[in-house]
Amino acid sequence: MRLTDDPARAGTVDGFYFLLLNFYFNKMLRNYLKIAWRNLLKNKAFSFLNISGLAIGMASALMILLWVQNEVSYDQFHKNKDNLYEAWNRGVSDTKIQCWDNTPNILGPTLKKDYPEVADVVRTIGGSFVTAVGDRKFSSAYLIVDTGFLTMFSFPLIQGNLQTALNDIYSIVITEKMATRLFGKDDPMNKQIKIDSNNFTVTGIMKDLPTNTRFSFEYLLSWKMMNKLGWDDEFWDNNRPNTFVLLKPHVNFESLSARIKTISQIHSKGAVKEEIFLHPLNKWHLYSKFENGKEAGGLIDTVRMFMLIAGFILLIACINFMNLSTARSEKRAKEVGIRKVSGAYKSSLIIQFLGESLLIAFISGILGLLLVQVFLPYYDIMIGKQLMLPYLNPYFWFYALLFILITGLLAGSYPAFFLSSFKPVSILKGKFKNSQVLVTPRRLLVILQFSFAIILIISTMVVAEQIRFAQKRDAGYDRSQLVYHFMTGTLTKNYAMVKNELLQSGIATTVNRTSWPLTEIWSDTWDIGWEGKSPYDKTDFDRFSTDDNLVKTAGLKLIEGRDMDLTRFPTDSTAALLNESAVKTMGFKNPIGQLITDNGKTYHVIGVIKDFILKSPFDPVSAMAIEGSVSNTGLNVLNVKLVAGSNAQDNMSKMEKILKKYNPDYPFEYHFVDEAYAKKFEDTKHTATLSALFAGLTIVISCLGLFGLASFMAVQRTKEIGVRKVFGASVLNLWLLLSRDFIILVLISLCIAVPISWYFMQKWLLQFEFEYRTALSLWIFVTAGLGAILITLLTVSYQSLKAAIANPVTSLRTE
Repeated sequence: MRLTDDPARAGTVDGFYFLLLNFYFNKMLRNYLKIAWRNLLKNKAFSFLNISGLAIGMASALMILLWVQNEVSYDQFHKNKDNLYEAWNRGVSDTKIQCWDNTPNILGPTLKKDYPEVADVVRTIGGSFVTAVGDRKFSSAYLIVDTGFLTMFSFPLIQGNLQTALNDIYSIVITEKMATRLFGKDDPMNKQIKIDSNNFTVTGIMKDLPTNTRFSFEYLLSWKMMNKLGWDDEFWDNNRPNTFVLLKPHVNFESLSARIKTISQIHSKGAVKEEIFLHPLNKWHLYSKFENGKEAGGLIDTVRMFMLIAGFILLIACINFMNLSTARSEKRAKEVGIRKVSGAYKSSLIIQFLGESLLIAFISGILGLLLVQVFLPYYDIMIGKQLMLPYLNPYFWFYALLFILITGLLAGSYPAFFLSSFKPVSILKGKFKNSQVLVTPRRLLVILQFSFAIILIISTMVVAEQIRFAQKRDAGYDRSQLVYHFMTGTLTKNYAMVKNELLQSGIATTVNRTSWPLTEIWSDTWDIGWEGKSPYDKTDFDRFSTDDNLVKTAGLKLIEGRDMDLTRFPTDSTAALLNESAVKTMGFKNPIGQLITDNGKTYHVIGVIKDFILKSPFDPVSAMAIEGSVSNTGLNVLNVKLVAGSNAQDNMSKMEKILKKYNPDYPFEYHFVDEAYAKKFEDTKHTATLSALFAGLTIVISCLGLFGLASFMAVQRTKEIGVRKVFGASVLNLWLLLSRDFIILVLISLCIAVPISWYFMQKWLLQFEFEYRTALSLWIFVTAGLGAILITLLTVSYQSLKAAIANPVTSLRTE
């Protein structure tokens, strides 16, 4: 009877074999780990270069992926995310099809009433009011919303009822942070908060908003406040709120979007020409750019770019590992030969070398996590976000281990197959090397490393140059010593006295009011009319209101005519200033005295000013009409031009006393115009900063690899250097000899990197208007090339000079 015929004996024998195999594999695994660990300790310099290079590469990739994860997760936490959409407008402006996300107030209720596919609609309008509880007063960001906001979006309440919290006109829902600012440790529920002259009752406390949401507010007010404020209307040509639509399950949003396309045109009886379409939640953050009415990407392009950078940085770190491992092939060759002669299979050698790389990758991964934890606060400051490592999330550890495993396999695959492929006979005869081969995998990998590093250097320089180009652009007004403060409380009633004291105290040279800050535009229209205007003209005009001395206060450049002066010319309340672009659009040869209309009101042109930047410094200036304020209404901002050369801190202290005197119930919250203007560059600066950071890290990783390669090369050529010195070679000759190979590789990298970077950066610059983008200057590429060569020389020179000045007697005695 066979052993397997008896179940009991079969089980015993199978169990014995299982234990035997288990013992064998455990012992083999322990041996591999011992060998790997001994190799690490034996070759400390090699281990340091490999571990540090991989750790920096993995930390860099992880930091980029943290940023990417934050960007792609925007508003993905809402339970209704698959059925949430935002209504957008699409219309012709300046001969182009433009898209924008402001819609008529009446659109939301109409969609909810007339379309059964719509489950709910919420409108939102944001801004800031001064909130007060006792002596605690400060401006805070509000969001006026329909009552369904809390059930449509997943912003959980700590206290309060989601269904009823915003039912009353004087209800207010505040965030945890605002609750602490206003009430300290007291329970805020059902307590009063004063906003302007009205008291609101706290009906809910919301968890602080996450960093990955498009919404930004400190408290919510009911839409019923819109009627009280006089902001609600039923005009289809007045676009103000954002309108969010929740569709019922299984509704085809594209079909519905096509059906509501002409809703504004139908209800306005053709007076409105714009179309409405739905934009899904999963595209709000990443796909918010439209060109000629069609989706054209947006932040997703930056996300893809940095994902590519993360991949290449990790690849460069792996290339370092490959190069350094294969460079040590001579030292490992005898080990491989002896083991093969002793009966070792190629597969077992591959497993051993992969095990070594996985051990290094694991150590590097732990070190990389520590580096991220240490530098994450500084990284947050650089990118303007608050990121964190989710240590308590089990998926994080799963993906972290998978990340380390993939990195280890990627880094160790080539060395494992390369080293295990040596033939024992060739090894023992010392003929396994072929140093005369012109193209080797190691050289190709170095070329790839430096090609990417140079591409990043050039890209960083181009982005920085574009920022400098925009910063040097003439803004059209004098931002220095210009301060603004919102007209809160009783400042409007006491404006004359406030203005007089500011001038009499020696703080200010001029004072005036505008409808909004000089760095923003809150209103635009297609309805500006003038004599000879074509009925097909759809030019979009920026507009705002002002009183006296705008040109003088803001330092605008007057081309012809005069400034507003209500004291000398009371009719200036119906006067207008036009910018150059507006005059060009209207075709006025003699603009002074011309009449224009806006929203049924007629204005006479008294002056023309040079174009100045209200919006992005990267975009062209729009046509603009600056209108006198009828009865001084709608002037929300106090502009103060400080005396040049005076102490800003003393001026602010004096200004605070004056404003507090006439407006005691509101905080003094001022803003410098030049600081507000500088914020327009923040997004582009973040891109430049990230590019510079990771370009620098790429160079560091590449240099670690070059340093190691130069070291091994110098060791391999020890006898050659000794012979050359004996025959009279100078230190300079030997330094050039040892550095030449690396310089050639960098020059080849330049030939690859320059056309690639030129193509992609030219494409990036095309997003800016022609007049407002820098040129791809030759000096950028020359500087990047010289920088790469200099970095290479500095990296390899230490080892080259060390080998060149060594005693030739010692090197010739080396066996």
